[in-house]
Amino acid sequence: MTNQWRHLPAPARPIAAALAAAVTAAKAKDKQALTEAVAELSAQDQAQTGLILGTTVRLMLETRHPDGIDADDVRAVLSTTVMPALPWSPEVDPQVLLYLLANALGVWEDDGEPSPKPEPLALNAALLIDHLIGEDPIVQVLTATLAEIERAQLND
Repeated sequence: MTNQWRHLPAPARPIAAALAAAVTAAKAKDKQALTEAVAELSAQDQAQTGLILGTTVRLMLETRHPDGIDADDVRAVLSTTVMPALPWSPEVDPQVLLYLLANALGVWEDDGEPSPKPEPLALNAALLIDHLIGEDPIVQVLTATLAEIERAQLND
């Protein structure tokens, strides 16, 4: 873990470091680095990790779709995340991506199906966030995410 996250609360530091490493690896299409970062990310507290992943995805969707997101937008996000990742990361899973998107947007209806396991969630979240952030630096995105979480917690 680098020192760039030392200002964060202790539980958020390893999550931010692992997520940044996973997204950086996804951007570079570095399968080995992605596998290592996903293992680290999936080993973190899943409630805290889910909050950070979900907030990151929601903020990026709000940034990319300021007028709202509809079914066509969701389909476009899914296809433009899956298709480029498939050749080098065949574990990409559209169902897990849909789960991540729906949860981030607060529209997932729990039908009793078990949630995806931590490793597929971490892998697909890294691929999705990589797609959504475009050329934005992951450190900047995560800093905004964690500021949003802090703001929300202070106002609750």
